[in-house]
Amino acid sequence: MKVIKFTILGKPQGKARPRFRKIGDYVSTYNTKKTVEYEKLVKSSAIKQCKDDLDKEYSDNVKVTIKAYFKPNKSISKKKYNSLIGKKFLNKPDVDNIAKIICDSLNGIAYKDDKQISTLKVEKYYDDEERIEVEIEYGISG
Repeated sequence: MKVIKFTILGKPQGKARPRFRKIGDYVSTYNTKKTVEYEKLVKSSAIKQCKDDLDKEYSDNVKVTIKAYFKPNKSISKKKYNSLIGKKFLNKPDVDNIAKIICDSLNGIAYKDDKQISTLKVEKYYDDEERIEVEIEYGISG
């Protein structure tokens, strides 16, 4: 079984809902600029850190583990700030939106399609450094 790990630096983001545009009778959908830019960051982080281990042609089951780290609000006391470090983060973005932006971004980069993900784990924590850590396990059974 092969495992790859990489980190996306900066504040974690979730995938925004698609936007709709009507031109005459034609309706099209598009992603927000913020979503498109974050997807580029996810791709470039994966490629830079794991370029020799990524398998865009991989077509079997994969397990994806995502850990998102957020800074506590600066307006709280230092004691409260320090007490939050390492604890679960319960605010937005939702874990499903974090998973969506990460897994969609890795289509054709780390695997053929995110439909191959048979196991997905997403966790949110407080930390001094905002980031997302991604681990992909290839060759899992099931």
